[in-house]
Amino acid sequence: MPAPARDLARRLNSATVHLMRALRKDGPRSGLAAEHRSALTAVVFGGRISIGELARSEQVGAPAMTKTVGVLEAEGLARRVPDVRDGRIVRVEATNDGKAFVLRGRDQRVARIGRALADLDKVDTTRLEAAIGALERLVADLENAAPSPQSAPRRRAHART
Repeated sequence: MPAPARDLARRLNSATVHLMRALRKDGPRSGLAAEHRSALTAVVFGGRISIGELARSEQVGAPAMTKTVGVLEAEGLARRVPDVRDGRIVRVEATNDGKAFVLRGRDQRVARIGRALADLDKVDTTRLEAAIGALERLVADLENAAPSPQSAPRRRAHART
């Protein structure tokens, strides 16, 4: 990889890690682990999904996702429902409380980012507006690309954080 691309990749990685860390600072104190919040968010925005599909999307094994869904059920944030076409398949859907929890967290993060944007000068705001489309395309490409053999995630017994 050419040095300019490698340097940009490092800066993007660092910026996104620090952005998410900063946004977690004043997020809701729910007692839910990051992997539980992540799975619930996937269900809220992705809709009713099988435990296997959810495990694949969160890059964990089915047993770990079954445990995560159990935690979400115990908290009243999700429920298991039989598939309407195949009763052997169990799907997960968010409850109204689960949807409210995820949307409240998103709204808090958006408000915090909005306040920070309001403090930027016009030049930086314009640069961010110009870059956001490229960043969204980069994220889509990363989400849709198959991992290279060297970077393929190993199956983990526990959900990622």
